[in-house]
Amino acid sequence: MKARTINQNSEIEQVIASCDVCHVGMVDLNGKPYVLPFNFGYLGGILYIHSGPDGKKIDIWSKNPNVCIAFSSDYLLRCQHQDVACSYSMKYRSVLLYGKIEEIFDLDEKQHIMNIIMKKYTNRNNFEYSPPAIRNVKVFRVKPEMVEGKAYGY
Repeated sequence: MKARTINQNSEIEQVIASCDVCHVGMVDLNGKPYVLPFNFGYLGGILYIHSGPDGKKIDIWSKNPNVCIAFSSDYLLRCQHQDVACSYSMKYRSVLLYGKIEEIFDLDEKQHIMNIIMKKYTNRNNFEYSPPAIRNVKVFRVKPEMVEGKAYGY
């Protein structure tokens, strides 16, 4: 069985929606790969993440905003014969989203994006934020430049 390319936006969005976290890959200031998990929101084809105000990722993104974001879901072990190790494989669906990370500075827009993120996890989008909290949180968006999807066993 071969992995198949996911071509339909609906299946890509289904994979993204089914994930609790995404993994954001970047290249650090020494040219080394660096990957971190993030909670996220996804709406209208745009990915949103947030973080604290400081850290290695902030330094990296200020110099190189290129990111690759990985989503994967629907893992299921399958086997053709239980006594043959090579007959085991893992069913999965995955999506890679490539783009540039962009920091959001407008306080109203940051609050709106935080509510997009919160809706994913709470099904509510009407939270209020204190001015110091919304000023101190870093909020980012990634508009996809390229999206790839694969599915194996589905």
